[in-house]
Amino acid sequence: MHYDVFNGDADGIIALLQLRLADPKISRLITGVKRDIQLLSQVVEKGDATSVTVLDISLQKNITALNSLLEQHIPIFYCDHHQSGDIPQSSYLTSLINLDAETCTSLLINQHLKGQFQTWAIAGAFGDNMTKRALALANQSGLLASQTAFLKELGTLINYNGYGASLDDLHIAPVELFQTLLSYVDPFDLLEDSSSIFYQLKAGYQQDLAQLADSKPMIETPDYDVFLLPNKAWARRISGDFGNQLVNNNPDKAFAVLTLNESESDYTVSVRAPLNRREGADEVCNQFANGGGRRAAAGINRLPIEKVEKFVEVMAKRFKR
Repeated sequence: MHYDVFNGDADGIIALLQLRLADPKISRLITGVKRDIQLLSQVVEKGDATSVTVLDISLQKNITALNSLLEQHIPIFYCDHHQSGDIPQSSYLTSLINLDAETCTSLLINQHLKGQFQTWAIAGAFGDNMTKRALALANQSGLLASQTAFLKELGTLINYNGYGASLDDLHIAPVELFQTLLSYVDPFDLLEDSSSIFYQLKAGYQQDLAQLADSKPMIETPDYDVFLLPNKAWARRISGDFGNQLVNNNPDKAFAVLTLNESESDYTVSVRAPLNRREGADEVCNQFANGGGRRAAAGINRLPIEKVEKFVEVMAKRFKR
């Protein structure tokens, strides 16, 4: 039994989409909401894997399960751009790991496939807020401005759909979204199909975005801002894209978006490093339990309310110029 294990955001879904369009394979799919990244242990628990593909989840966060599978001589292809730690040396592991702040898993798979489904890779890069790389690839592909704008919107919507405390918060479960998109070899066909999932996600996105109209930062400085969002499903869905919007509109500042969790005793945190200095987000989040991510974008799953002040101090120390 082959397993495809992937992040439920745009980068993970579109990375796998490219691979399975190029190499169709019957497999079991394991994914979850964007913050659900310790997924490989589920393959170990099943106990019937004969091969595994892993996309867009931190190797470091899955190292125990990875070593267990390698000890069973199970071939694994692992592609990612998050923190990796020491990569195991095994003839059963093929790794494509690149921690550069200007790349993502969809772009790595695009290179691996020599551009076979590059329009999809562009959408994946836009979804992961790799705007410069996405625009460069769109220009290289000779796309019209309207086509590029659509791929940006598509990637943003797929990424937006991955945010939530649980699958109940999402408009579409990531497994279902992947399976639906797999029938679209050309992403532009989604635009032509008025009943496609693109329009469903667009409607939900616009409704959630409207809720942010009156949002003001809790803390506003020349170097970083901190926003608080309420314990609402719409806030959990829009939080990641909100962070991307903020940093895209103010590329010299860092941003943190704290969304109150259902327990109302802690926050889910999204941190974006300044777009013009894509580093430091992981350094901030790694100082707290349940924190991790990339240099440009990172998060904390549960930041206790009593540690918000400490978090702001860490933000100030890292991003104050």
